[in-house]
Amino acid sequence: MPTRVSIFVTCLVDQLFPKVGIAMASVLERLGYSIEFREDQTCCGQPAFNSGFREEARTVARHFLDVFDDAEYIVLPSGSCTAMCGHHFAELFRDDEAMLHRVHAMEPRIWEFSRFLLEVAKTEDVGASFPAKVTYHDSCHALRELGIKQGPRRLLHHVRGLELVEMDTAEECCGFGGTFSVKFAELSGAMARTKVESIRRTGAAAVVSIDSSCLMQIEGAMRREGLAVKALHLAEVLAGGAA
Repeated sequence: MPTRVSIFVTCLVDQLFPKVGIAMASVLERLGYSIEFREDQTCCGQPAFNSGFREEARTVARHFLDVFDDAEYIVLPSGSCTAMCGHHFAELFRDDEAMLHRVHAMEPRIWEFSRFLLEVAKTEDVGASFPAKVTYHDSCHALRELGIKQGPRRLLHHVRGLELVEMDTAEECCGFGGTFSVKFAELSGAMARTKVESIRRTGAAAVVSIDSSCLMQIEGAMRREGLAVKALHLAEVLAGGAA
């Protein structure tokens, strides 16, 4: 019987980028996993957590724990949401022994998508084809909190027809940062423009990342600058994509 994977699609994917969730499920099914989407899932609580509303974040986190309590694997197409669930839930419930026990029991079952492919599915080649030159953006949470750097690149290197060209600011923040982009719009925009110019210099046809929030920020900046480059989640490329 195939291993069952529960996908947590995140707020942005659910509301704005459903193709990313579909692509992630497609790749996992191609590898033989049985996919389930628990319809009562909501948010990981990160927006409230980052804004200092800890009690509200705990309410959302409790719901997450209830929804996925018996899940074998929970796979997310987001480094930031994975970091929230896998790292910061413990901070939220550090003074609640019973809840903290539930958090620690769930942590080993929470996986960012690219890491799940490499460390659980044990594969670098998912049979994808994407004949185009692409560049890769390292999202802050994935890189700095989860230590994800080479994994997505290894997956991209096995995509048929794909040429990966590194930008000179790959590890620099795109300027989104959730509420940061609202509170500090001018600074956020300047950071995005720096990223766009770096992408322009690569000559890539697409910029790829594992966080839709970063891609939303980058895509908006590219449109304003008149740069005709696609912004694609890694899952979209691995599902086949379109050059």
